[in-house]
Amino acid sequence: MTTTIVDEAFDGVDGVRLRAAMGEELLARFSDVQEREPVEPTAENVDAFVVARDIAGTAVGCGALRVLDDGTAEVKRMYVAPEARGTGASTAILRALEDRARERGVVTVQMATTVRQPEAVRFYEREGYKRIHSFGPYPEHPLGVYLAREID
Repeated sequence: MTTTIVDEAFDGVDGVRLRAAMGEELLARFSDVQEREPVEPTAENVDAFVVARDIAGTAVGCGALRVLDDGTAEVKRMYVAPEARGTGASTAILRALEDRARERGVVTVQMATTVRQPEAVRFYEREGYKRIHSFGPYPEHPLGVYLAREID
């Protein structure tokens, strides 16, 4: 599948739809967890948002980037629809977010995921991300997996 990455508004129709689908998947995995993310991503607090589109122009994935005060950036709300998994869309989104980070002078990109998302952990590790201690507003959580990669 050919994937095109496009910068779009975080609160655009396709982004909202894709993040809602991600939310449904996460709810199924975390129905027993009541905690919420300390700082929810919004159009006001993300620095970049990209959408992956297939050859027909259908939005099949997305990801956001939040630049942090210490010169690092965090990947947020990265998601690829089940029918587009294994097509390279995830890698295209991640590389686009790394490019957006470089454009903003960032050298380290990090993210938080969980042990209940082993496919995400495998993906990030395959893409060169290494496990780190928790960061920012994320306390050491028994389900948490924190990863980072130097991009410069």
